[in-house]
Amino acid sequence: MANPKKISLSQSRDIPFDKLVLSSRNVRRVRAGVSIEELAEDIVRRTLLQSLSVRAVIGEDGQPTEKYEVQAGGRRYRALELLVKQKRLAKNAPIPCIVREDGILEEDSLAENCQRVSLHPLDQFRAFQSLKEQGLGEEEIAARFFVTPQIVRQRLKLASVSPRLLEVYADDEMSLEQLMSFTISDDHARQEQVWETVQRGYNKEPYYIRKLLTENTVRATDRRARFVGLAAYEEAGGIVLRDLFSQNDEGWLQDVALLEQLVTEKLAAEAETIKAEGWKWIEVAPDFPYGHTAGLRRVMGETEPLSDEEHARREALRSELEEIEQRYFRESDEDLPEEIDRRLAEIEAELDAFEERPVRYDPEEVARGGSFVSIDGDGRLKVERGYVRPEDEAPVADDGGDAGEARGDVDAASPDSVEGAHFASSQDPTNTSSSDADADGEEDGLKPLSERLVMELTAHRTLALRDALAGDPDIAFLAALHALVLQTFWRYATASCLEIRAESPTPTVQGPGLKESPSAKAIDERHANWEKQFPDEPDLLWEFLCDFDHDSRMALFAHCVSLTVNAVHEPWNRTQGRRHHADQVACAVSLDMTTAGWKPTAENYLNRVPKARILEAVTEAKGAGMAELIEGLKKSDMAEQAERLLADTGWLPEPLRTPGVETASHAGEGAEAEPDGQAQGGPAADLPEFLTAAE
Repeated sequence: MANPKKISLSQSRDIPFDKLVLSSRNVRRVRAGVSIEELAEDIVRRTLLQSLSVRAVIGEDGQPTEKYEVQAGGRRYRALELLVKQKRLAKNAPIPCIVREDGILEEDSLAENCQRVSLHPLDQFRAFQSLKEQGLGEEEIAARFFVTPQIVRQRLKLASVSPRLLEVYADDEMSLEQLMSFTISDDHARQEQVWETVQRGYNKEPYYIRKLLTENTVRATDRRARFVGLAAYEEAGGIVLRDLFSQNDEGWLQDVALLEQLVTEKLAAEAETIKAEGWKWIEVAPDFPYGHTAGLRRVMGETEPLSDEEHARREALRSELEEIEQRYFRESDEDLPEEIDRRLAEIEAELDAFEERPVRYDPEEVARGGSFVSIDGDGRLKVERGYVRPEDEAPVADDGGDAGEARGDVDAASPDSVEGAHFASSQDPTNTSSSDADADGEEDGLKPLSERLVMELTAHRTLALRDALAGDPDIAFLAALHALVLQTFWRYATASCLEIRAESPTPTVQGPGLKESPSAKAIDERHANWEKQFPDEPDLLWEFLCDFDHDSRMALFAHCVSLTVNAVHEPWNRTQGRRHHADQVACAVSLDMTTAGWKPTAENYLNRVPKARILEAVTEAKGAGMAELIEGLKKSDMAEQAERLLADTGWLPEPLRTPGVETASHAGEGAEAEPDGQAQGGPAADLPEFLTAAE
């Protein structure tokens, strides 16, 4: 076999920079995203690492001139040109060049770009790690390669994944996104175990890998983690798994037992501080069920008034806020300057502090009342002060009332009144007659009326009062409102002559998110706002309500009536009439549970129904095509994917739908998916890639 012909490489020589020109025939025309400045700085640090490819410029006579055109290496030429303009490089500095003579210029330019192979990401990760091992810090590496320190940390984190998984990634058997998901754990054995689990299953999505790695952890956004604080948790020896690739800087607390211990200790310390205020009892828990204050009387304290200095300061802040709003919000739609935006935040925070004034309580009420100490939905301390249990109520010491009845019951009337005489008679052990006493033989002086007579007289008064009240709807409404308010806020039905029963039943179930739902928060806030306005004693309530304007009475009446609603479907209480009436009321107020804040999630619905129900929901909201894409998944995976598909669709399960109110579940009924997986109203792009490729 003949020896192959040996090739001759193009010559290499140094050419002064002022003899070089940029070729107009370079195939690279689009230069978007190309940073000449960064390359110039890199040349300053390391000099030119790659030669330019040039050809002699042919003159009009067809002969080579002393000039050379750069056919490959345009970025390098422009970077050198910039350094010459900055006088950091001599204009006649020798530039290493490869001189081409044969072939076509455009072909050389195309080959130079097409034959280039980019560095594999794993090689870059390992190179960064090598630089760090040789003493370069993250900031310095970032400066040398013109990236942010966060990117350096991310790439170093990728290089720290299990060597076995790195080899899997190098062999293109794992995507970069999958590799990124493993960085939240430093346990190589656990990483490898999860990868083996994923390999045996169908779901290989990055989110699922993160889920497996964090299944026994608590998210950093959990209320308990926010309450304790990551710094305190880590100081106590806790480990936080962090996802450097998350835009939200997510994290997971690995030691759940330690977190619970820190929560208990901090709540206990806060409870001691609250108890020092003199409360009889303190209940402590990370969370209390909705309705935990039912049956307890709320003590309303007095907010400490502002001093003259504080009042002047508040008015000055309000004036400054109004001035800023007039200047920047009415004259221009542009973004606020940074210093103005910062000042607005400071003013709002200071004004909020004026609203959150300390509250003073009656020492006697403090001695018999208590407080609930817990954590709110944002991870802040929540203290509910001033609740009195029925057994701790002070007995009412009067001549006619039952001993032990709570504060707020009507006092006994004076002895010279008819009602007072009746009560006095009922307490007289010597008076056993139920008929009128014979006037003959009585001692001189007035005697209490008999029980029989008092009952007869007040029966006449009752009928007359009923008739009169029926002729005055405004006063009738006021009397009903008075009775409702007494039972809603004081729970003293005996202070009203109307036998109207107003109960506020606590739901018999405590589902996920019930206490933190928008509806629960709105009800509690509205109730507290009304509570602050009422007088301390229930016997002052009538005059107070008489002074209310019509709109305020209507709003208060609606609030009290709303608290009596019970539309819970209980298996032991199958009253069809109540359910039908709940539908009628919901229809009348156009209740939309989507607007009320309910969304189907794996926790509150999807994981608690059969797979057929999940598929039914997706079919109704997104069409049959979407349902088919998740049909083969395991129950937990199907629920997670369904949650993503149903988000923002407005779909509701049957018990939450209101007759006559349109929902996505109705609008989507009968929707059929297109052959490529598109359902009416939305493409299959809503799904992860592994699902859209399932067919």
